[in-house]
Amino acid sequence: MASREVVRYESGFTKAFNIFSAVFIGLYLVWTLLPIFIMFMSSFKDLLEAFKIPAVGDWAGVSVFFQFTPTLKHYVSLFVDGNFSQYMLNSLMAAGGSAIVSVIFGSMAAYSLSRIDFRGKSDLFFWIISTRMAPVVAVMVPLYAIFRSLELVGTLPGLILAYSTFNLPFAIWILKGFFDNVPYAIEEAQMVDGATRFQAFRSILPLVAPGIGAFVVLCILFAWNDFLFAAIIGSGGAKTLPVATRELVQPQNIQWGAIMAAGVVTTLPMMLLGLVIRRYLVTGLTMGAVKE
Repeated sequence: MASREVVRYESGFTKAFNIFSAVFIGLYLVWTLLPIFIMFMSSFKDLLEAFKIPAVGDWAGVSVFFQFTPTLKHYVSLFVDGNFSQYMLNSLMAAGGSAIVSVIFGSMAAYSLSRIDFRGKSDLFFWIISTRMAPVVAVMVPLYAIFRSLELVGTLPGLILAYSTFNLPFAIWILKGFFDNVPYAIEEAQMVDGATRFQAFRSILPLVAPGIGAFVVLCILFAWNDFLFAAIIGSGGAKTLPVATRELVQPQNIQWGAIMAAGVVTTLPMMLLGLVIRRYLVTGLTMGAVKE
């Protein structure tokens, strides 16, 4: 009798938990997707139509939001009258270049920390990852002074180097877990046959490809959405999409339509990238956490 009551209680609790989870997920989706939907719709509207917002509680007035004549003039002002194609190319090159540099040096450092034992190894690993915990603002002034002395301010190589400075600890942290899961016997057998340490390292790279792929995607996302580094280190000749979008807000003139269009141009590529590789991204991030 008692066990039957327990089962009934657990069944009722599970049902209530499922309902609560469904309601929470639904509210979360509305909260996160509604601003993106409004931004997308407003990018095709005139200014007056974009600001037609029904009063709170007037559900019948919601239809006004969908009654408009679509226009592409905001996108034309960005890419024809403005220079957004160049800003998009700068964002792409800075994000891609940072990912390549971080993967090359991060994989070699992660392999060394995984395979080579030396004194103070755990302290060194903690110090490397602790540099990622520091706020960017705290190191921006000395970094700017160094980059200016090297004449890297306002250049794409400077922006790539700045992004790599903060992405490299993240790469070492992620990739070390993947190298730890690769059996050392694979490299040992190759080195017995005469392979060098570097040749052994290169041979196991395909085994950690999911981790490398996951990191590349995250690195591109971090760099693509960055504003602070781009505004300070990349100001001038290496302007990126977030900085160019911020400049559409002026004290005398806020270009709302162009801002909405720039938001779509900035957000859409990363959303599509996330949808295409979401399965591989989850696989890559979870593989490194499994210890065999």
